[in-house]
Amino acid sequence: MIRLKQSLMDAVRASWLYVLVLATMLFLVLPTLIVIPMSLSDARYLSFPPKSLSFEPFFSYFASLEWRSATAVSLITATLTMVLATTLGTAAAYSLHVTQSRLSGVLRGLLMAPMIVPTIFIAIGLFFVYARMDMNNTIPGLVLAHTLLALPYVVINVSAGLRSYDMTQEQAACILGATRLRAFFDVTLPQIRFSVIAAAMFAFAISLDEAVISLFISGGDSSTLTKRMFSSLRSEIDPLIAVVATLMTLLSITMLCISIMAQRKAKRAAA
Repeated sequence: MIRLKQSLMDAVRASWLYVLVLATMLFLVLPTLIVIPMSLSDARYLSFPPKSLSFEPFFSYFASLEWRSATAVSLITATLTMVLATTLGTAAAYSLHVTQSRLSGVLRGLLMAPMIVPTIFIAIGLFFVYARMDMNNTIPGLVLAHTLLALPYVVINVSAGLRSYDMTQEQAACILGATRLRAFFDVTLPQIRFSVIAAAMFAFAISLDEAVISLFISGGDSSTLTKRMFSSLRSEIDPLIAVVATLMTLLSITMLCISIMAQRKAKRAAA
């Protein structure tokens, strides 16, 4: 009886934590859920709740040359960023893992700097540097800038995979005659592949959702979706913004699910 009362008291004491977590989740998720019905409204302006539902905004979005062009730029930039950031981040994480020198901490700190420095400062610096190099309003400029932001997340994910990997397997492959590069691709990379996949998904999502830097260095034919959304909000309250927000949310959720699945598989492989 005493144990039962103690268990009930512990459950009551812990209930406030569950209530707090639930309230926080609702606070974060509800704005996203509101956007979805707004994207199905047939009104000429953004409104909630919608008076009637229609898929006409989606048809208008796919029929708009400006929105389709911005979508293509964002997808191309995100894909190239994913490839470049994953390649560089994996190489950097591997180098820091196997070197373990006094400079490793300094180099790791430099790689993590884009997560610490306010994005607006990075955007201003890139704008003036790109102005001298004539790289503003170009996709290569966007890719390099987004890679800078995504690189820390790739390094963190791949480093976590390397910490659970036994490096003696790679050393054994080198002893048997394999080069360091071949040992990495044939032995190490297959065993940390889920961490690399998770890192790639993070890089793609970060590039797709990035807005501040895109406002500074993108424009014209290289305008991203986020830049186009801000421009549309400034000039008019276009209901197509809700459509774009819904599509980007669904794509981001898909990338997040793939990343979570890859991380779980990486943990199982490590166990």
